[in-house]
Amino acid sequence: MLSVKNLHAGIEEKDILKGINLEMKAGEVHAIMGPNGSGKSTLASVIAGKEEYEVSNGDIDLNGESLLEMDPEERAHEGVFLSFQYPVEIPGVSVTNFIKTAINETRKAKGLEDMPASEMLKKIKEKAELLEMDRKFLSRSLNVGFSGGEKKRNEIFQMAMLEPKLAILDETDSGLDIDALRIVANGVNKLKSEDNAVLVITHYQRLLDYIVPDFVHVLMNGKIVRSGGKELALELEEKGYDWLKEEVGA
Repeated sequence: MLSVKNLHAGIEEKDILKGINLEMKAGEVHAIMGPNGSGKSTLASVIAGKEEYEVSNGDIDLNGESLLEMDPEERAHEGVFLSFQYPVEIPGVSVTNFIKTAINETRKAKGLEDMPASEMLKKIKEKAELLEMDRKFLSRSLNVGFSGGEKKRNEIFQMAMLEPKLAILDETDSGLDIDALRIVANGVNKLKSEDNAVLVITHYQRLLDYIVPDFVHVLMNGKIVRSGGKELALELEEKGYDWLKEEVGA
């Protein structure tokens, strides 16, 4: 599904990613871990197409089609979803209206008509219940006055509604208490299928107690220096990153 080949990218002439190779198949959950400044969020941003980053070498394919020539909106229409560390506030635009617009723009890009209102309302109700969301929440302005947990839950709601092929969760666990983490993780787990893939970016192993990865990759100094199963995350939790830095010379 996702193929990242020898990806080199940076910002303002500073190299951050220095040859990333990553293969993800449909139905898989991959976790990217690593210390601060290793390039984790840069990788998420480059896949999603954030324009401030420049790719100097390599390629990113989704289902055999290169993403590099697509702008962020086109990538979203192709099924790439990025959950931000710090979601933006949009006063005056309700959660419901935002998601209706996003869904219908994607449908328009595929040559489809707007989703019928009755179908949209049914889907909103179904996904809100899945994520244990109060229906009153959906009428609030997007992210305005939301707690950290509410912002993250709202992003998972957007993911549930948009049904992306590739969901990238960039430090979704940041600032969440245990209850909010459980609800968000349960939502992600319920949305996993044999038709999509999930890339989880995190500092901490605790999220991976709830969203169990098929593969864990350690990113250091712009390179993936170690890959393994979920037991690798447990080893990192126990030992930290210093032992691995010494081992790989990062």
